[in-house]
Amino acid sequence: MHHMKHSDSTPTVLDRRDGPHGEVVLRRRGEHFEIIANGCFLMDTSDGRSERLLVDAALAALPADRAEPAVLIGGLGVGFSLARAAEEPRWGRIAVVEREAAVVDWHRSGPLGAYSAAALADPRAEIVHADLVTYLRAPGRGFDALCLDIDNGPDWTVTEDNGSLYSPTGLAACRDRLTPGGVLAVWSAQPSPAFEQALRNAGFAGVTTEEITVARGVPDVVHLGIRAA
Repeated sequence: MHHMKHSDSTPTVLDRRDGPHGEVVLRRRGEHFEIIANGCFLMDTSDGRSERLLVDAALAALPADRAEPAVLIGGLGVGFSLARAAEEPRWGRIAVVEREAAVVDWHRSGPLGAYSAAALADPRAEIVHADLVTYLRAPGRGFDALCLDIDNGPDWTVTEDNGSLYSPTGLAACRDRLTPGGVLAVWSAQPSPAFEQALRNAGFAGVTTEEITVARGVPDVVHLGIRAA
């Protein structure tokens, strides 16, 4: 999902904001939009396969008889994961946690609304403007699935830093927010045996890794773990 798409067109900057975590920029390149954070390409609207599979894999890992499961999506991005969840009638509550006010604005009143407007009109869906780790650690209702697509995946951020989502304490917060039998699904730019082990260490069962075929190169993957009942 975070693969730079090379095209001949020069990007046009549509908005540039300084936020608490640095600079975020929305650009148009040809017919697509790109989000750039602190000079690093994050994602664009050219191919939503990874975002869609992230949500689909979480649903598939849940018990088939679970009625109206609640899903939390970490990061609004260009809106593909949210849109996919809203297209699925089985989901109950759909919450998206996004820490960048600019990204929320680009969906609510800007050009990214083209990708998310239908989902945001869905009464099941809500955007929460918050830091994900802070949100997960605060008391609140449980979720049946957590779908996380943060940075470029766990290997970029696997540290003992307690502020990190993928640290032992971050994964414990994910586990604690899940209902029994609930699913944690984490997108990554490459398979990570270290992260699989970190999930097991954090008390997740049924840890698996699903590959997402990409046009070339190393496939993206979704890491899955189940909170034991």
